[in-house]
Amino acid sequence: MSAESSGPSRDFTYWRLRFRAWRGGRPFWAGLLTVLGGVPVAWLPYAEIKIGHLTMAMATTAGAGSLIIGVLLVTLGLTMWYHHIVRVFAGVASILLALVSIPVSNLGGFGVGFLLALTGGALSISWAPAKPDAPGEYAAGTGHAPPVPVGGEPVGGPGGPAGTDHTYATDTSVDANGGRNSAG
Repeated sequence: MSAESSGPSRDFTYWRLRFRAWRGGRPFWAGLLTVLGGVPVAWLPYAEIKIGHLTMAMATTAGAGSLIIGVLLVTLGLTMWYHHIVRVFAGVASILLALVSIPVSNLGGFGVGFLLALTGGALSISWAPAKPDAPGEYAAGTGHAPPVPVGGEPVGGPGGPAGTDHTYATDTSVDANGGRNSAG
């Protein structure tokens, strides 16, 4: 872009703040540790480590199992990032795969992959999304009041944005919404 262009300026601060907002809404560190745990589990059985003129091959008969476990751990880590609604399942599955990697994949990638995947799975299970700010907290934190529609009630109040009643929106019992699901 030239100095005369009217396009928006996207500097480092802009991208850093966007990444920070993206990272804050999902179990980022859990996914990162799980992905990093899957790499040594999948790679070490196929690696040839050179020490001077000595070449060590870690090839085992369970190399295919190690590759599958490593790829699944990487996939579960990415699932934690992009489909954080299934974070508990992904966390439990990554813990189980980390435990299975001990006998299958050279002690779980010499313990490094095992510990990273185990920690990532535990973080994924324990992560919970942040609760939205209350109207009083919003005004105190930003210095101004939340937007108020024409009716005078703040957006997201008891009546909802359009004045509809969402009492049963989060109820998972059979009695929710008269016993009918959203499809019928």
